[in-house]
Amino acid sequence: MLTITTYDWVPEFARGYVRDLRPRWACEEAGLPYRVETVPIDPRTEAHRDMQPFQQVPVLHEGDQVIFESGAILLHLAEKSPALMPDDPALRGEVTQWLFAAANSIETATLPWQTAKVFDHDEAAAERAAKRMNQRLAQLDTQLSGRDWLVGGGFTVADLLMADVLRIVGDMGGLAGYPALTAYVARATGRPAFAKAHADQIAHFAAADAARKVDA
Repeated sequence: MLTITTYDWVPEFARGYVRDLRPRWACEEAGLPYRVETVPIDPRTEAHRDMQPFQQVPVLHEGDQVIFESGAILLHLAEKSPALMPDDPALRGEVTQWLFAAANSIETATLPWQTAKVFDHDEAAAERAAKRMNQRLAQLDTQLSGRDWLVGGGFTVADLLMADVLRIVGDMGGLAGYPALTAYVARATGRPAFAKAHADQIAHFAAADAARKVDA
């Protein structure tokens, strides 16, 4: 049994965006059974550090194997299912490069903008960060124009990660002017597996609210 570890609770603005959504979504796409366990968000524990040195989530357990970083977890899960990773070696290489591009070329370009807007409330910093982000988004919009998915043959784990990165940007209003990216995110998040994973994460943290009220 696969076990996905996430936080025991997060504030409402973070719900639907915590990165355990990514392995949840992958498992739903691939039909892989899994369960969810939690670690405290506050205070962070030594047990959490033992399995994730930065005390972040998600963490995946499979038997004695422990994997952290959502991209690494997704690659591990993709190796288990043709629903996420094609059998053809050439296509596998393309999927892998786009998986890394989502994490490195796109997500790293969007995080400074998100941080400036959501956590720092610094519009000047957000405007500066938007310049680099928009350069990358424009390049990706061109790449996806006229195509449904990143790699020929259909939806893969690379689309899962790329769409989740872009979804967050879009929900913050950052995809205006990028029609191909907007349509791409809509296609990906319209999949039943995403809807199930997203609803389950929301329900998970809503149940934690109820538990906190009982404890109080």
